[in-house]
Parts: sequence; C-alpha cells; structure tokens
Amino acid sequence: MSQQRIPAVYMRGGTSKGVFFHERDLPRPGPTRDALFARVLGSPDPYARQTDGMGGATSSTSKVVVISASRRTDCDVDFLFGAVAIDTGLVDYSGNCGNLSAAVGPFAVFEGLVAPQEGTTRVRIWQRNLGQRIDALVPVRDGAVLEDGAFNEDGVAFSAAEVRLEFYGSEAGAAAAPLAPSTPASMFPTGAAQEILQVPGVGALAVTLISAGNPTVFVRAQALGLTGRELPEDVNRDRRLLERLELVRAHAAVAMGLAESSAEATRARPATPKLAWIARPANYRSSAGAEIAAERIDVLARIVSMGKLHHAFTGTGSIALAAAAATPGTIVNEVARTLPGVATRIGHVSGTLAVGAEVSQHGGIWQFDKAILSRSARRLMSGFVHVPATGVLGKSYT
Repeated sequence: MSQQRIPAVYMRGGTSKGVFFHERDLPRPGPTRDALFARVLGSPDPYARQTDGMGGATSSTSKVVVISASRRTDCDVDFLFGAVAIDTGLVDYSGNCGNLSAAVGPFAVFEGLVAPQEGTTRVRIWQRNLGQRIDALVPVRDGAVLEDGAFNEDGVAFSAAEVRLEFYGSEAGAAAAPLAPSTPASMFPTGAAQEILQVPGVGALAVTLISAGNPTVFVRAQALGLTGRELPEDVNRDRRLLERLELVRAHAAVAMGLAESSAEATRARPATPKLAWIARPANYRSSAGAEIAAERIDVLARIVSMGKLHHAFTGTGSIALAAAAATPGTIVNEVARTLPGVATRIGHVSGTLAVGAEVSQHGGIWQFDKAILSRSARRLMSGFVHVPATGVLGKSYT
C-alpha cells in the first residue's frame, strides 16, 4: 500500500496532546482534510484504542491543530483546533482546546513563524474556531524556547517551563474567523445567568449556560445524583450515567442555539458545549492518590469531554467556570467561595487548578473580558506522519 507523508509535530500542551500541522502542508478544508486527520489519529476505531494512529484513545489525546501565519494585522499566527472522535472519525471544529493553546506559542517560535525575544516572547494568536484573541507568553533562553522548568500542573507527570496564557473576549462576526458561530452580546446565550432546563428522561435542572472559553453548561452535582468527587472509573464505566449526562448536554446545546435538535448535538457536535457539575469544597482523593484538602480549593468540579469524564479539567472549561464564578446569579457563583479579583481554585480529578477571569456589565449585559491561566508545553516528536494514500488523500501534498 502506498504511503503519503506530511510534516507534523507531536506536542503536549497542558494535560492534552495533539498533532500540529502547518496549513500549507495540508489539503484544502473539507472531507479530504478531515479524512486525513482521522487516519493520522487512527479513527474511526471500533476497538476505541487508536492503535493504528497517533491518537491516545482519550478525548485529551485525539486532537489536531492547524497553524498558519495570521491574516490579521494584530496577530502573529492563526490557530484552528479539531477534536477527532475516536469511534466515528468525526472532526469537530465547534470549540477550542485551552490546553493545546499553550503549545501554539512554542510551536510558532520553534517553526520560525515568530522571532524569539530573550526572556519572554509574546505570541499573539488568533483562535479561528471561536474568533478569539489569545496571547501566549513563551519563555525563551539563548534564542530558543525553554521547555524545562519547575512549573508543575496536576495531571502532568513532569515539571516544565511555565507558559502564561491570556484569553480575551470573542469578537462577533469576525471575517478572519469564518468557522466561529455568531457570538451573542452576552456571555449567556439565553440572556440568563441561571435558568431551568427541561430534559426529557432526566427532569428539570437548574443550570448556567455560558459561552466563555468554550460553550459550557454547569449544573449542581447533587441534582445529577453526584458529589463532585468522582473519578473517571466511577463515571466512564457507567453507561446509563453517561447517557443521562449526554441528554443534559445535548438539550443544553439546543437551548444555547448551537444545534437544531438534541439528536443533532449528539451526532454532529460532540465537543461542545461541555457539561460540568460542581459542588462545594470537600476533602477528596485525586486520581493519583493524593489527598486534596477542602481548604485548598474554592469549588469541586468535574467535566465531560467527548462523552467521557475528563482526566483533569479542560482549559476552556476552567475559563468558563472562572467567568461564571465571577458573575452574580450563576450556579457557580452560588456554590464557589471565590473572592472578587482572586483566581478560582478548582478541585478536579487530577488535583487543583487556579484560573482568574474578568467580566464586566454593560447595559445590564454581562460580558467576558479576559482570563489568565498557566500551562506548560513541549515537543514530543517532530518529522512526518505517514498515512495510506488509498481512500484518504489520493495524491501527495508534500
């Protein structure tokens, strides 16, 4: 079988991994490109292992990133993210990955898209999926990206250099972001900080529906019969629970104007909105066996990503949580013990995460202004990915 090879870099960003491509090395957007991405990752795989590809058989490791020089004068690079479904091979472009956002800046410097500045290099990123500006502060020493360091993040086994990320509010209808949905003036798509969502088969749930980071639905853990201290093995082996959680997520997608029906949300939009449940701080044990004291956190939180409980907490979900915590009237604001102007400390599956968010009110409408969080990133492999040409590419693009 003939093979095609495409230049690629395999990178970790935060608690995620993905395959990074230059847009110039890819076919045009469309079915051929999506088929390429799926084959590179090893999807669709009915065995859910992605053995014949670069994917790691989890929502955190089945991802692709496309980078190009920015078409905008106020940014350095354009960044497109794709979440690849393990079982179907669907590539969902409806949201962003906050964790892999941390790897975009280092990639841009590695690949010569941004000139390194000694000490710290600010890389201005245009996030195409959401139409959002992200600035990455990349550590540089002797003209090269610094990857080694003492920064630790729960969910990552080794310490590394810190990459600080600054996320800014989305720009509605930006021409440079053709994939971005129309962004409502408020960060609350329905205009309400809290409302009742009627979910057939589940019942009436008090929820907060928010678009900050990624579109996210928050619900109290108790309303779902949960505690907020669940670990992946508690949730991911419970098929009925996963089905119930998907019902809530899919109906929230309809309420947020992201899908015409719950069936469409499940079939075509598995990546967003995210579903998270929260609870008041309590002692718990992380997936690594560490004891997390209630005094170290402001809120317990768990989040579902691509149909499974996330092994830590998504970066974009943490932004949504911090923004909701800073806004009066939301469920998160009622549950979390966050203080104004202080980062919210999230107790998640792997440990803790602190995220600060700034919101403002204009004419009675709440808007997301900025969020700050720190992650780390590093190259895992550089070179070429090889894929069978037959039925995928049909011709060489290198």
